[in-house]
Amino acid sequence: MTTILVAEDERDIRELITFTLKYHGFEVITADNGEQALQLASEAQPDLLLLDVRMPRLSGYEVCQQVKQQESTRHIPVVFLSAKGQEAEIQQGRQAGAVDYILKPFSPQELAERLKALLGD
Repeated sequence: MTTILVAEDERDIRELITFTLKYHGFEVITADNGEQALQLASEAQPDLLLLDVRMPRLSGYEVCQQVKQQESTRHIPVVFLSAKGQEAEIQQGRQAGAVDYILKPFSPQELAERLKALLGD
């Protein structure tokens, strides 16, 4: 089963994403801050990271940069999910190593479809 690590500090959004992804057949691991996300990425080796940009302890950008610098995790695709939709933020996400940047508010169906497409499911 394909595993996605969801790092989102807002509980309601994290639960909506988790429900949506589980409904679409994904296994989901969750983190509520950047440090936890970085640790879980290394330990669990998920198939994809879905990161909020603004999180406590480490931002999504910082998590992505560190994931991409580690030999054991650099292969994991990273997708940002953020309300920060200015071109500069999207560029910063891509420069950090992300393969996609999804804006909030998002359609749960579209989120699942985009992740499936990225993963080749």
